[in-house]
Amino acid sequence: MPLAYIGMGGNLASWAGAPEATLAAAARRLDSLGHVVRRSSLYSTAPVGFADQPRFVNAVVALETELAPRLLLNGLQTIELEFGRERTEGLQNGPRTLDLDILLFDDLETSAPDLEIPHPRLAERAFVLVPLNEIAPQAVVPGSSRTVEELLTLLRLDSDAVLPVKCKDWTQNGPKNSNWEQICTP
Repeated sequence: MPLAYIGMGGNLASWAGAPEATLAAAARRLDSLGHVVRRSSLYSTAPVGFADQPRFVNAVVALETELAPRLLLNGLQTIELEFGRERTEGLQNGPRTLDLDILLFDDLETSAPDLEIPHPRLAERAFVLVPLNEIAPQAVVPGSSRTVEELLTLLRLDSDAVLPVKCKDWTQNGPKNSNWEQICTP
C-alpha cells in the first residue's frame, strides 16, 4: 500500500481546543483516508514568513493509503475545513487552525498548480524536516537524491526554531499505543 508522509501544523485553537488538541483530533480523522502507521513527536516551531503570530505546533505522520494523491489532497483539505481552516481567507503563511500537507508520497514526483510532490519547500523547512527525520530519516526525497536526514544536516537551525512539546497522548508509535480520546497538553 502506498505510504504518504503528511505534515501537520496549526497555531490557533479550533473546536477541538488548543493546537495540540487539534493535531491529536486531526490525526484521528486521518484514519478515514487510510491508516496512520507512525507519527512524530509534537514540536513548537517559530513562524516562517509572517512572524507576528503565535508559534506553531507541528508533527508528521506516516499514512498508508489507497487514495491517489489528488484524492488524498482533497481529503486533507476537507479535514482542514472541519477544523475551521479556510484556505481562501487570511494571510499567506499566517495564523491557522490546521494545515495538512502531503510531504512525500512513495517515490512520486508530480507538479501541478495545486499539488506538488514532494512538497516544494520541504528542504527549507525545519518545522517539517525535524519531525519527518524522527520517523523517516532514511527516506529519499525524490528529485534530490538526498535522504531526509541529509537534508536536515544541511539546514541551519536557530536554537529556538523547533522545540519538542511534551504531551500525554501523543506517542511516536502511533494510535495503537496511545489513548486517542485524551486531550494532548503541553
